Amino acid sequence: MASCMFNSFSICSFPIQSKWKRFSYDGSSFRRLFVSFASRCEATNKISVEDNTVIRRSADYHPPIWDYDYVQSLRNDFVQDESYKEQSSKLKEEVRMMFENVVDPLEKLELIDTIQRLGLSYHFGDEIKKTLKNISIERGSTVASNKDNLYATALEFRLLRQHGYKVNQDVFACFMDEVGDIKASHNQDCKGLLNLYEASYHSLEGETMLENARKLAAKLLKQCLKENNDHQYLLMLVEHALELPLHWRMPRLEARWFIDVYEKKEDKNPIILELAILDYNIVQSMHQNDLRYASTWWKELGLGKTLSFARDRLMENFLWSVGMINTPQDGKGRRIQTKVNALITVIDDVYDVYGTLDELELFTDAVERWDINEIQNLPYYMKICYHALYNSVNEMAFDTLKEQGIDVLPFLKKVWTNLCKSYLLEAKWYYIGYTPTLREYIDNAWISISGSVMLGHSYLATDLITEEGLHHIQKYYPDIIYWSSIIVRLTDDLGTSSYELQRGDVPKSIQCYMNESGASEEEARDHIRKLIDAAWKKMNKDQMAKSPFSYTFIEVAMNLARISLLMYQNGDGHAIEDKETKDRVLSLFVNPISLPK
Repeated sequence: MASCMFNSFSICSFPIQSKWKRFSYDGSSFRRLFVSFASRCEATNKISVEDNTVIRRSADYHPPIWDYDYVQSLRNDFVQDESYKEQSSKLKEEVRMMFENVVDPLEKLELIDTIQRLGLSYHFGDEIKKTLKNISIERGSTVASNKDNLYATALEFRLLRQHGYKVNQDVFACFMDEVGDIKASHNQDCKGLLNLYEASYHSLEGETMLENARKLAAKLLKQCLKENNDHQYLLMLVEHALELPLHWRMPRLEARWFIDVYEKKEDKNPIILELAILDYNIVQSMHQNDLRYASTWWKELGLGKTLSFARDRLMENFLWSVGMINTPQDGKGRRIQTKVNALITVIDDVYDVYGTLDELELFTDAVERWDINEIQNLPYYMKICYHALYNSVNEMAFDTLKEQGIDVLPFLKKVWTNLCKSYLLEAKWYYIGYTPTLREYIDNAWISISGSVMLGHSYLATDLITEEGLHHIQKYYPDIIYWSSIIVRLTDDLGTSSYELQRGDVPKSIQCYMNESGASEEEARDHIRKLIDAAWKKMNKDQMAKSPFSYTFIEVAMNLARISLLMYQNGDGHAIEDKETKDRVLSLFVNPISLPK
C-alpha cells in the first residue's frame, strides 16, 4: 500500500501544507546529467545552437484540423433573427407559469430536473431557488410521504444537495434491509434505482450507506438493461448513467444529448422541448461569436504558427472554456479563459517537449521576476512565448483594474510563477530519471495540471472580486480549487500517461503508485479512480459549505473537473482532436438542432 494513502483510500493524506510545497530549482546537478538522460525519449529533434548539438524531444503533434477560415465562417442566424428571440421569450413565460401552476412537490422536482438537464436552468434561477427552498422547509413531511417511493426520495435528495442544502443520507434507510442491501421490493424499480445511483454521487466522506447503495444499484441496473426492453427512454438514461454519472458530466454537452433523448419520451412536454432546442441554437450562435473572436486573437498572436513543436489547439481550449463557464451571458469570461488555456497549452509543451533544462530555468526565473527586460536572456522561441504571456496577462490585469479598481497583477504573477516552478520540477525529475512517490507527485502535480491558473483567471472573469477573495486564493488555495485540480490531474493521467511515457515524460500517478506499491497497472488505475471519487466527495462538501466565493465560481471549479472527465474519458481528447473531440465540437459549435415542425 502506498505510504501516502490512509484507510478506505482516503485522499486526506495530501495535507493542506502540501499545497504550498516549495520548489527549489538549483539546477547545477541536473545540468550535468542532461546529455546522458536526454536520450530517454523515443522521438527527438536535433538542432544546432551556437555549434552545440541540443537534443530536443518531439511529440509529433498534428496540425489543427479547424483552420482559421473555417472557424470564421461559423454562423447561424439564431441570435440575429428577432423572431427566434420573440418565440423564446414567449416560451419562457409559459414555462414560468408551470412553476406557478404545478402543485405536487414531485412534479415540481421533475420540472426542475428536466429544465436543468436541457440546459435551461439559467433562465429560471429564481423559480428553481424558490421551489427548492420551499421543499427544503417542508422536507420532513415530504420525505415521510415518500417513504415507499425510492424515485421521489432520491430525486429530492439529489436536487437539494446539488443546490447546497444539507440532507442526511438516512432518508434512504427505509429502503435498506437489516444487512444493508436494497430491499427486495425495490429490485425491479429501475426508475428508483437509477435515481438512487445518481443521488449517490452527491455523497460526502463517511457516508457508507450511499457508497454501498451505489454498488448495489449499479448491479441491479445492469440487470435492468438485460431484462427490460419495453422502456427505451428509461434504458437510455440507465446506460448513460452507468457510463458516467450526471453529476460528473459537462452540462452543455449533456443538454445536447438529453434533447435528443427527451424528444423520444412519450409524455414529453412539447413547450419545454421547443424552448430547449431554440435556446440551444441561440447559445450556439453566441459561442460562435466567442470562438471567432478567440480565433482572431490566436492568429494575431502567432504562437501556433511560430512554435510548431507545441499543440495548436484553439478549438479544444475553447471547448474547455465552454465546459467551465457554461452560462451564456458570460461570453467575456469564456474569451479570457480561452486565451489563458491556449497560453497554458503552449507553455506546458515548452517544458514537457522542447526546452532544455538550462532554458527552462531561465524561463522560470523570467516569469518569477516578471520583467520584460529578462527577455534578453532567453532563446528566440522563448522570447516569443514570454512576450505573449507577459503582454496577455498584463492586459487582463489592466482591464480588471479599470473595471473593478483592484490591482490583480501580483496575484496573476504568483499563480503563473507557481505553475512554471511546478513544470520545472517535473522536468528535473525527467532528466535524472527519478520516479517520485505518489505523494511527492501529487504535491507538485496538482499545481502543474494548471487548474489553479485556470480557476484564478476564472475568478477574475466571473465573480465579484474582493480583496478577501484574492488573498484567500493567493495565500491558501481554497479546497475547491485544490480538489478540482486533483481530479483534473488524475483524469489526465488515466487518459494520457501511456502516450506521454512513450514520447518521453515524467512518470504519472499510475506509474508512481505501481513503483511504490508493486501493484499492476490495472490495480493502479483502479486506485486512481478511487482517488477521483474521494476528491469529488470533498468538492460535494465544499458545495454545501460557507465560502468567500460565489455559487457561480464554485460551479466553475466543479465544471473544470467535469470537462476534464469528458476530455480524457477515452484517451487524450485535448491533443488528439480528430476522434470524439471532433464530434463534440461539431454538435456544440457547428451543427444547430432542427426546430420541431
